[in-house]
Amino acid sequence: MSFKIIRNNIIDVAADAIVNTANPKPTYGSGVDSAIYKAAGEKKLLKERKKIGDIEVGKAVSTPAFNLSAKYIIHTVGPAWQGGNSGECEAVKSCYMESLKLAKKLGCESIAFPLIATGIYGFPKGDALRIAISVFSEFLAKTDMEIILVVFDKASFVLSDKIFSNVGTYIDDNYVEIHENIEYSDEDVRRTALLFEDETRTESGDRTEKIPKVLRRESNQKDDNVKAKRIFGNASGALRGSAPGSAKESLFSQLNKSSLDDRVAHIADTWQECLLRLIDEKGYSDTEVYKRANLNRKLFSKIRCNANYQPKKITAVAFALALKLNLDEAKDFLGRAGYAFSPSSLFDLIVEYFIEQEIYDIFTINCALFEHDQPMLGD
Repeated sequence: MSFKIIRNNIIDVAADAIVNTANPKPTYGSGVDSAIYKAAGEKKLLKERKKIGDIEVGKAVSTPAFNLSAKYIIHTVGPAWQGGNSGECEAVKSCYMESLKLAKKLGCESIAFPLIATGIYGFPKGDALRIAISVFSEFLAKTDMEIILVVFDKASFVLSDKIFSNVGTYIDDNYVEIHENIEYSDEDVRRTALLFEDETRTESGDRTEKIPKVLRRESNQKDDNVKAKRIFGNASGALRGSAPGSAKESLFSQLNKSSLDDRVAHIADTWQECLLRLIDEKGYSDTEVYKRANLNRKLFSKIRCNANYQPKKITAVAFALALKLNLDEAKDFLGRAGYAFSPSSLFDLIVEYFIEQEIYDIFTINCALFEHDQPMLGD
């Protein structure tokens, strides 16, 4: 199972349990608390809540969800903010953990949280988010459950840590927009060919033909042949004279077949083979890796059974982070699936930033991706 952040009203979220930052007394206040009572059916819910009585700060209890789509409402009482030196952080952490433990006991497969105590209780949103991410990460390392953090609006989502503020600076320093088509064109090939043309041969009539000097077979052209190999690969055969047609045809269509066969015979590991090899080399377990990638066991089983599995880029990136690859290793790993990091992609730049900082926690990275309206990693 996995963790994700969504922008929504928590009463509209489809989950087995939704969490309410509750009043410690058997009544309800304003904000999310009031919205949950009204959506569930305030008379029925209040009657259940009175059966429970007072709730201590940091504790969690459950009631039926009545008219909501959820099965349960988990009521937890957050602390009022008093400056941070009165155990408020520990209390908020307990709210998250006790709610998760209760959801597990109730057999829930999914649970939706607000940022606890950040409303009228005044708990700083950035600190609440940091605590939530820490608890979710610890819990999901041992338990399968879908955790949804529900943010009502962008203003409710505050990334206060220095690592997040530096993401914006990194993007500003590295982001470029690419407007040109970077596909290899006939013109690109023509320009490449001109670098190596120095002879003209006249045939019958007025027709002339350029001969790429790096591809001539004379034995005194060793240095030029090295250049040719660097550009066109280990083509041992020459492209003898240009056939009529495009420059691309004259340079590439006559590549020596034995060269192609040699390359195919020495093909590198597939992306799946590389993934499994790295898991073994680093001493990780399969479960450890797919959980750190914020992916489920079913998907990993599918990958393990197919040596030619073609992942989505977002999946390949998630596994690169789970394997804690450095930037060069990550680029090679993505390349085996046919992907690359682009300086024109905000998603790629954010991921690169965290890899360079050696921060591999996907929940933390997803917060930064969410803030910049980018797709998040995982299921």
